[in-house]
Amino acid sequence: MNQLLSEMDGFDGKKGIIILAATNRPEILDKALLRPGRFDRRIIVDKPDLKGRVEILKVHSKDVLMDDSVDLNEIALATSGAVGSDLANMINEAAINAVKLGREYVSQKDLFDAVEQVLVGKEKKDRVMSKEERKIVSYHEVGHALLSALQKNSEPVQKITIVPRTMGALGYVMHVPEEEKYLDTEAELRDRLVSLLGGRAAEEIVFDTVTTGAANDIEQATSIARNMITRFGMSKKFGLMGLATVESQYLEGRASLTCSDVTAADIDSEVMKLLHESYKKAKKLLKENREIMDKLAAHLIEKETITGKEFMRIYRKEKGIPEPAESEEEKPDSAKAADAQTGAAQQKPADAQTGVVQQKPADAAQEQPANARPDAGQQRPADAGQQEPPRGWQPAPQNTVSERQTPPQDTAQNAAPRGLFSQAPDPDGESRDV
Repeated sequence: MNQLLSEMDGFDGKKGIIILAATNRPEILDKALLRPGRFDRRIIVDKPDLKGRVEILKVHSKDVLMDDSVDLNEIALATSGAVGSDLANMINEAAINAVKLGREYVSQKDLFDAVEQVLVGKEKKDRVMSKEERKIVSYHEVGHALLSALQKNSEPVQKITIVPRTMGALGYVMHVPEEEKYLDTEAELRDRLVSLLGGRAAEEIVFDTVTTGAANDIEQATSIARNMITRFGMSKKFGLMGLATVESQYLEGRASLTCSDVTAADIDSEVMKLLHESYKKAKKLLKENREIMDKLAAHLIEKETITGKEFMRIYRKEKGIPEPAESEEEKPDSAKAADAQTGAAQQKPADAQTGVVQQKPADAAQEQPANARPDAGQQRPADAGQQEPPRGWQPAPQNTVSERQTPPQDTAQNAAPRGLFSQAPDPDGESRDV
């Protein structure tokens, strides 16, 4: 250390030499290294934001053939918390998936499948589960998803599956946020606690017992609740008192308590109380919507994997909520073709009617007898100065609707996952697995 410092002191501003150093543990560096004239300029390379992830995906996908369905913004939105190496791995996995299926272009589905592979591993369809276990896993995942739909501060569901994965998950619910977020409100964190405990609550309601499948959910919920009390000042008992500090911010982000043992015991009691309230609310909501939960679970058992749109369609139907109008881009090809035919059918009567109106004055002028009264032709002075249009030609209608006219876009967005790579209680999302 002393030799390095002495060597650095030997430089002056005309040598043109710059010394660079990197570390993941800036908190343990010697203060002598950070004084002015030494390593006094600090550049923090943090995880990329939404714009950064889009640009990273563009870099890694520039040599990959992709079809028109690919939207890198959606992929970037679904991978909140991912770093450059994760995004590069996703592009590579998506290309491999496309080649396996005999296609020359990568599609949006290939990219979303690659995101899941990086997160929870590949599908392991050869793992055989009993009928009872499949039912338990189905109700567990539907419990998570249903509570997300019932609470206004939860993020929309993108996908629900009970297909086992190579990393040990027997099923999971995927959330994608509607926009990039950097802060979480207390209401959002409390709703997330309720959603995390929804799987265990569904098991207890339906089967009158619990399983080991909620281990990861309990771990994440406990972490969020502890941070709400010790770091975020969201406890009525401790108020704005900071009770923990984060160590190794750029590695695991572990928090250590800065309080006495007596206060630590009180913190545990507050965490337990918060989790108990969340679990009680989860059970109450699921009991009130038991019929919807049963139908969703039966549909999931049959299909094994359902999209967020399928989930919300069933949910709205059972709740009696009307379906939101689809935008032109979201309509299937068959619907677009039907709209085009309807527009053409509406245009033809307008053309025929316009032609009749334009042709009548010309026909009347030709059939008029020679001994007609002089003032007979003055009954329509507006037509006197008009030139007779040629036969067979008809002016283009002015009130027809163009077939390419796009209806106004629907401002209401469909319910759809939170970021996949972040760990609670960061403002990014999580995947809920059994």
